[in-house]
Amino acid sequence: MAKYSIGVDFGSLSGRAVIVNVESGAELASAVLDYPHAVMDSELPDGTKLGVDWALQHPQDYLDVLHETIPQVMKEAGVSADDVIGLGIDFTACTVMPVKADGTPLCFLEQYRSNPNAYVKLWKHHAAQKYATKLNETAEKMGETFLKRYGGKISSEWMVPKAWQILEEDEALYRDMDYFLEAADWVIWQMTGVQTRNSCTAGYKAIYHKQTGYPKKEFYKALDPRLENFVEEKLNCPITPLGSKAGEMTEAAAKLTGLRPGTAVAVANVDAHVTVPAVKIDGPGKMLAIMGTSTCHMLMSDEEKLVPGICGVVEDGILPGFYGYEAGQSCVGDHFAWFIDNCLPAAYTEDAKAKGMNIHRYLREKAEALKPGESGLVALDWWNGNRSVLVDVDLTGMMLGMTLATKPEEIYRALIEATAYGTRKIIETFEENGVPVHEFYASGGISQKDPMTMQIYADIIKKPIKIAGSTQGPALGSAIFGALAAGKENGGYDSILEAEQVMGNLKDIEYHPIPENSAVYDKLYAEYNILHDYFGRGANDVMKRLKALKIEIKGK
Repeated sequence: MAKYSIGVDFGSLSGRAVIVNVESGAELASAVLDYPHAVMDSELPDGTKLGVDWALQHPQDYLDVLHETIPQVMKEAGVSADDVIGLGIDFTACTVMPVKADGTPLCFLEQYRSNPNAYVKLWKHHAAQKYATKLNETAEKMGETFLKRYGGKISSEWMVPKAWQILEEDEALYRDMDYFLEAADWVIWQMTGVQTRNSCTAGYKAIYHKQTGYPKKEFYKALDPRLENFVEEKLNCPITPLGSKAGEMTEAAAKLTGLRPGTAVAVANVDAHVTVPAVKIDGPGKMLAIMGTSTCHMLMSDEEKLVPGICGVVEDGILPGFYGYEAGQSCVGDHFAWFIDNCLPAAYTEDAKAKGMNIHRYLREKAEALKPGESGLVALDWWNGNRSVLVDVDLTGMMLGMTLATKPEEIYRALIEATAYGTRKIIETFEENGVPVHEFYASGGISQKDPMTMQIYADIIKKPIKIAGSTQGPALGSAIFGALAAGKENGGYDSILEAEQVMGNLKDIEYHPIPENSAVYDKLYAEYNILHDYFGRGANDVMKRLKALKIEIKGK
């Protein structure tokens, strides 16, 4: 009998599962559940208002994903639970939550249901920025070498600033939480009854180093004396390497998912990192961009290099035996959608409807008819802050060159081009610091559905682009790790490189740069670079002043 593995990908807005034949790599079925609570950025379920830059989630949604999608893919594929040998999951990160010693989320407790700090803080929760700023200032003063591994700055999106925010805003809640952990690790805990902390999020999001561990107590004490024992008190769990088996499905989890008790469960992973084996990347010099609401850029090297403005470099952080690098852009698909939702004239929507066209496709057709440079526009891609290479969530978006003749499709295309300029900036930063990028791969919804955008990217980065064969890249990657957790003796694999060659998938299509387009984009990219440094490196902090004024006025 054929054997199967299931991968579950927990994204920003939904969770999705895929079931894969371990022997052939064929994806038999997939299922998606939109989170019932979505992203809570204005209020809690009971109406409690949230402040500026909050982004929370409800952990019940994650359990609902397991309960709904796993039985659905097995039923649709006609696969018996007896033949499912392994399961893996991944999460968008850093997505963290406070829990009790038995794993109960604090937001499940009656006394905390109206307390925002009791909920899951999603990766794009930026309300902890002032704590990240203080952390970076302290680390610089103390000469902490770990900063260089993270491009010079720890992001407000990461674990320590978010924990510090809880401590500062509600010390009683902070003391009442027994663990502060990634939602990914919490879900694994719920399925196996075993608490693990995966090495990926520990390394990239919690300042953990394979050779030296977490920062010393003196550093946490310098941040706040109450944080001196943060690691011992709130992170007290061994780090488990990627590719390991976290445990086996418990009776309770089996009832929740429809799987068999004893099914192997892999250690959790991060959505971007787990996608690397899904596109068969097996070594250095091959960058993968996972393009969705945001974009993550994954790259491996044989050496540890200190690259300014990256999200981190972690030994074995993507695949064993390599140094894994992460960079990213905080706003990609999000701001394309924002433009369509907020900035289109009614005539465009009506015309699209009359033609029986999806509004996204309608606008793309108009934008695709434009030549590079024709609009006279250039934009900055910071509409949700900058993750790489400036690492500054207080930067905002901008558009230069608009006139009374500017059309919506020109603005839309300029926004797309801006994200491609941002990716080129990331690539060049890696290459300037000794980490070459020889090949470029793309996964995620944009790469699958938007040929115009992918051609623009190829023209701007001036490299061919290979496209993931699966529409569910992270879920497929998680299924590959699920097969690895099961092991060869149970029908799976003992090597991730062997598993990805069988189960990974690429499309036949590739996008190649068009030289005449690239020549124009070189000129536009030069203008982007001037604006990037002028607004992003301190010459003019107008974006930050405007944001501070906004917060001041809203707080009145």
